[in-house]
Amino acid sequence: MDNDSTQNVTFFRFEDLRVYHKSLDYTNWVYDEVKKFPETQPHRLAEKFINSAQAISFYIAEGSSRNKSQFIHYLKMAKTSIRECVILTSICEKQELFDMVAIDASRNELMELTKMTGALIGSLQKTNGRTKPKPYQKEKNYDDFNYDSDHEDDSDELIPVDTTDYNKY
Repeated sequence: MDNDSTQNVTFFRFEDLRVYHKSLDYTNWVYDEVKKFPETQPHRLAEKFINSAQAISFYIAEGSSRNKSQFIHYLKMAKTSIRECVILTSICEKQELFDMVAIDASRNELMELTKMTGALIGSLQKTNGRTKPKPYQKEKNYDDFNYDSDHEDDSDELIPVDTTDYNKY
């Protein structure tokens, strides 16, 4: 068996990602904090918090084994789990389960995870020859659509549809 100790290469690609290790650290922090919850507190909140924190690492790991566009999708799912943890942190604050030190620690770690995940998404998009995220909806002109046609639109050009009135906000 070849044992080259000069190079530390991991078999699993995600283990080389700093954001993955940061997410594991956050998950461990969540485990430690929910252990402090009083016995009268329903365990569902603690379980949800742990599951959401774990999901960040799971999505990073799963996505890393996919192609770039799928990896980006999984990283966006990881960001969704990060936002869930922000909400759970707020719930713990409202329920007086976290003190200000824990609230600040959680929010700071989650902000850092969001930045790191976003930077990884950006770097993957650049290496894909793209600088903008791939839009989600195909632009169709339904007035010109031929319902009798057997032709399917094979176009890969997707255009985002923004229905938000930003002047309201």
